[in-house]
Amino acid sequence: MTFKLIIASAVSTLISYIIGIYMIPWLRDKKKAGQKIKKIGPTWHMSKAGTPTMGGVFFIASTAVTLGLFGSTFTVLKDYRHIILFVFAFLYGLIGFIDDYSKVRKKRNTGLSTKSKFLLQIVLALALVYFLRQMNYLSELIYVPFFNISFKLPSLVYYTFMVIFIVGTVNSVNITDGVDGLAAGTSIPVLAFFVIICQFWNRNYAIGIFASSLLGGLIGFLGHNYFPAKVFMGDTGSLFLGGAIAGLAISFDMPLILVVLCLMFVIETLSDIIQVSYFKLSGGKRVFKMAPFHHHLEMGGWTGKKWSETELFTLYLSISTVCAIISFMGIYNRF
Repeated sequence: MTFKLIIASAVSTLISYIIGIYMIPWLRDKKKAGQKIKKIGPTWHMSKAGTPTMGGVFFIASTAVTLGLFGSTFTVLKDYRHIILFVFAFLYGLIGFIDDYSKVRKKRNTGLSTKSKFLLQIVLALALVYFLRQMNYLSELIYVPFFNISFKLPSLVYYTFMVIFIVGTVNSVNITDGVDGLAAGTSIPVLAFFVIICQFWNRNYAIGIFASSLLGGLIGFLGHNYFPAKVFMGDTGSLFLGGAIAGLAISFDMPLILVVLCLMFVIETLSDIIQVSYFKLSGGKRVFKMAPFHHHLEMGGWTGKKWSETELFTLYLSISTVCAIISFMGIYNRF
């Protein structure tokens, strides 16, 4: 099975990269799907205006094809978790696609209203948790990593917690997608973590084939998204990716592991919350030069060092990798 997961990832990498070769010119020249850059952002980002968006389609498509090629064994055994996870993430990606398409069509940086996006995300989160519970793929136990214990929550509290967790994860990935390759690079160790633990928890290979397919697709996409980016993943990709990561965590009954595993996503989200809250409470003062945190570093942070996009990519990838290793240590005794 290890070999199958590796091959699936390699195939998805190739498919995603090839799709990008043909789709980038089409998005750029035929569909004029160029990204509009907010004027409130770093001034040097204005040069990115016109770069095609919706590139998340590359790794969504490669994941779908790879699941079709390598996931049939699990379907025959009536294990549909890889399909459920893909459909769940796809629906989040569809919300992002509608948002991206609206931006491109209206030639502006805003698409769906914030309320509309959150409402759709909440409904999807509730639907996934309910469906997994009905299929007996999910318990109401919350696993606590590092302590190797689990506890049960009342149903109403459990569903509320899971919805907040899923929607929070999805949007934290979306917030991080502000520098070339950043969201993709930060997510690669996260997905690798889920692939690896499938080797230690051998009853979850259906989930593993989904994680490995998406991992490969993301690597292929990164070939076009690394600085200087030829394409952005857009909300299409970031919401799909966030939905996939959240879905993987709850499929293993270990949502709390994302506090460590996705530390950089957590920092990005907290920086946004802290900035907005402090701005309102202090009458216009700021904690960060700009939120989210990667823009703070770009603009000199508290030290004066202005981080380049490649330096930020390396920093986030490195920290995410260390977090994945620590997270593995935290759940190792569960197997």
